[in-house]
Parts: sequence; C-alpha cells; structure tokens
Amino acid sequence: MKILAFDSTAKAASVALSENGRLLGLYTIDNGLTQSELLLPMAEDLLKSLKLDFSDVDLYCASVGPGSFTGVRIGVSLVKGLAFGKDTPCVEVSTLEALAENLAGLRGYIVPCMDARRGQVYTAIFSSDGMGLTRVMEDTAISIDELAERLGKLDGPIYLSGDGYEVARSGLISAGVAVENTPTLLLCENAFSCAKVAERKYAAGKAVSDIDFAPTYLRMPQAERERLERERCQK
Repeated sequence: MKILAFDSTAKAASVALSENGRLLGLYTIDNGLTQSELLLPMAEDLLKSLKLDFSDVDLYCASVGPGSFTGVRIGVSLVKGLAFGKDTPCVEVSTLEALAENLAGLRGYIVPCMDARRGQVYTAIFSSDGMGLTRVMEDTAISIDELAERLGKLDGPIYLSGDGYEVARSGLISAGVAVENTPTLLLCENAFSCAKVAERKYAAGKAVSDIDFAPTYLRMPQAERERLERERCQK
C-alpha cells in the first residue's frame, strides 16, 4: 500500500510517500512560505522523482490538528481535493500523535508540544518502550504550569517535540521538571511519521471517505473567539 502523507499544521510543510511501512521519499521545507503554495507542487515533485503519479496512491492522510488553523485547513483541503471522486481511503492523524511518532524509538515519556499562544500549548502524553507508543493523555490545550504538574507525577525520562519545544522546555525546567534533550531532526513535523500512524489506523479500520475527512480543533480560531467576546460585551 502506497500512502501519501501531508503535514502543514505548523511552520514547516512536509510531504512523504511510504509503501508498507517503508519510506520511499520525504520532502520538507521550512522557509516561511505559504503552505498553500508549497504542498501540491512538493507532492507532484516527489511522485515524479519516484516515477509515480497520484493514480498510484492507495491512501491519503494528513495531520488534521491541532495546530495553525490556516495550516490545518490547507492540508485537509488538499487531501479532500486529491481523493475526491476516486474512492481512495483517507486517514485523519492527530498532529500531536504524529509528532510523538518522531520519538517512538526512545524510551520514556513522549510529550509533543505546539505553541497555542495565550500561555498555553497543545499537548498530549505518550509512553514509549522504544518499540511503540501508548497514549497516556488525550490531546488538549493547557497551560505549561498545568502540564508541569501532570509531568511531575511521572517516573521516567521526558522528551519533548514540536514547535512549542523551546517555550515548553523552558517553562517545565523552571517548574522543576527534568526534561531530556531531543535531537534537532526529531523536533518538527514529519509527514513520514504521519504516514506511519495512518497505516496503523487504516489497519484498525479507521479510514474515512474524502467527504468525511475533517480537521480537529481543540479551541476556536482567535477571530471567532474575539467575535464572541465582542458580542458578549455588547449585551
């Protein structure tokens, strides 16, 4: 099975093609360009370099959030468009689970963190035996202080990943939580990790159609929150 995977939920744009768990190609760019301008050309270039095209893809997947609201929508919309009318299955992947998958080869607690602003991070907790991940805490948006309280109860090395790495690491260390150093190459989103999670979910019967493929938001976009606040103040 050939899986075409996308991740555009943070600053980098990442595209990967895997086949039966083997990475065939990975293309990642982190230069601040708009991901809507990058993802499709990246996918086309990747497939062309492998002498393949979109008709060879057996399954589409993307990290569907949490993350940048614009980035999440870009990835989801691209998958829906590519799969439209083709009966190609799609798999929704948690951005945080994909980030944790980067570190699945390490033993300890894996804590992906994405900067959610307003003093919060999008995060989850997984335990790893070096062979695979077990979820300990569901995806959530919480303050770093609250995350420190939860991690302080755990016994074992703690590794972080994600674009919230620096802010979370600094806050956790200040709160007295010991955090291991994570290799730089494992920090940011990686579409191959998304593909690996998607392959497991597909095997578990968790694929959806292009119509049902949808983003996951842990809180409303800032513009919507501000609108509701204005309406509340006007009452």
